[in-house]
Amino acid sequence: MHSLDLILTLTGGLSAALVLGYVTQRIGLSPIVGYLLAGTLVGPHTPGFVANTTIAEQFAEVGVILLMFGVGLQLHVEELLAVRRVAVPGAIGQSAVATGLGTLIGWIFGWGWAAGIIFGMALSVASTVVLIRILSDNRDLHTPTGHIAVGWLVAEDLFTVVALVLLPALFAERSSQPNVVVALGVTLLKVAALVAFTILVGNRAIPRALDHVAATGSRELFTLTVLVLALGIAVGSAQVFGVSMALGAFLAGLVVGRSDYSLRAASEALPMRDAFAVLFFVAVGMLLDPRFLFASPGLIAATLTVVLVGKPLVALVIVRLLNYPFRVALSIAIALAQIGEFSFILGNIGRELGVLSDDATNTLVAVSIISILVNPLLYRIVTPVERWTAVRPRLWRFLNPAPAGSEAAAWTRRETRADPRSRAVVVGFGPTGRTVRRLLHENGVDPTIIELNVETVRDLRQKGFSAVYGDATQRETLEGAGVSSAGSLILTSAGMERSADVIRMARELNPTIRVLARATYLRDLPALRNVGADTVFTGEGEVALAFAEAILRRLGATPEQIDRERSRAHAELFGESAA
Repeated sequence: MHSLDLILTLTGGLSAALVLGYVTQRIGLSPIVGYLLAGTLVGPHTPGFVANTTIAEQFAEVGVILLMFGVGLQLHVEELLAVRRVAVPGAIGQSAVATGLGTLIGWIFGWGWAAGIIFGMALSVASTVVLIRILSDNRDLHTPTGHIAVGWLVAEDLFTVVALVLLPALFAERSSQPNVVVALGVTLLKVAALVAFTILVGNRAIPRALDHVAATGSRELFTLTVLVLALGIAVGSAQVFGVSMALGAFLAGLVVGRSDYSLRAASEALPMRDAFAVLFFVAVGMLLDPRFLFASPGLIAATLTVVLVGKPLVALVIVRLLNYPFRVALSIAIALAQIGEFSFILGNIGRELGVLSDDATNTLVAVSIISILVNPLLYRIVTPVERWTAVRPRLWRFLNPAPAGSEAAAWTRRETRADPRSRAVVVGFGPTGRTVRRLLHENGVDPTIIELNVETVRDLRQKGFSAVYGDATQRETLEGAGVSSAGSLILTSAGMERSADVIRMARELNPTIRVLARATYLRDLPALRNVGADTVFTGEGEVALAFAEAILRRLGATPEQIDRERSRAHAELFGESAA
């Protein structure tokens, strides 16, 4: 019966998530909303099929581990450093205010200070998934707004990791204050030991292990290795060092993310994370009792005010005080006006510690759903508000007083001037790829190479060239190589599998990118052109043209005749649209 419960819970939860996630995606909302609603639908508080709560929570634990591993894997310290002057103080200020307001709500509704603090911390963290989606949909991800917002989230994520470490020590023994100090000190020592062990041992052992596995050429073994590292280090952290599995998973991701295998791990192993993350959101949604929405409207309204008004207002003031333009400040403020996955992780910790009540958990889920629903709509008012202020000179000067020589203004101009024509992404580094890279570099275009030979990637990086280790057929690899901001994508490998998928994904990431592709056979041309390739070259066609030219020269044809016949043969082989 237990195995049947497991299968029913897994099938029912994923099926409901699929249907509702698809619906919310189609109407322009984050699928997270659908996953949460799916959890409510299969939960114990609604009629119909009821999933096994215990099994769902176990799946959710794996989801948390893989989510934290993904955070560490995709944590780009350089992004935070580039915008640290605004992201770090902004994240600190906003988190402090949101935590304080959440604590006040907890006190007003009689939860106590401990519950209020955890509740406030949960309100201070925005959803990375939602924010990236909103910025991407509005083409702001690769702008100053996007860079600051992502750096801001990196800082928030780091603060949350620290909170996950400290909360058990602070509240598990809260009945005895001396024990709290001792427990906190012991926890910090254990964390320090785990971090030291991970840095000293992990930085050497993990990349070597990945080297050996990658050398086998087996994608399955590589994916399995990454998952074993994430789960193994997470479990080991809890069993050996007595700290949370989430922290261990985060550190494992951090080590893999600093290696040459970061993008490949993200593209090949993290789809498993996404599946368990769906189950995590479903498990959270199961906690929501719809009757609570009508029973406590005041609590939900107060919490929404913190998320939709308090947090954005603090972010807006901080970014403007640092002399960034009003549009940048408003865009960042609105993008951060929501809560998501980390809020639920903190909420789960609070429940496990016996601090957060069911009311607090219901409020987090309800406010998350509402804020994620409202956030994309709010973001659409950025441009109208900017236009409204632009026709009022006094208000415009008040909102945009940044001196021309300020660091913020200079950085914004520098980012805005970036010309995609000066960047190209080259897939493959065989003889053709090497020639293409040289020609691009000599003509002032900065090429980024995507290559599946890790030694080639390391050699290119040592020589000062940009190179990415990963499979170009994976979306994360294309994103990591910068396809979104490149002027050209050049596929230099003949017979590359799923070339059409690469071109299609590149077009989705960057509709204006120019795509040059290589195919083995003439019959492959229509498929590649149909998905968006601007120019396609084939070995069959080029050999035929070379033969034709050689024969004509042998027969004594004039240069004009050779050019005419070459053009005729080109049209016959490649079609009239061939370049």
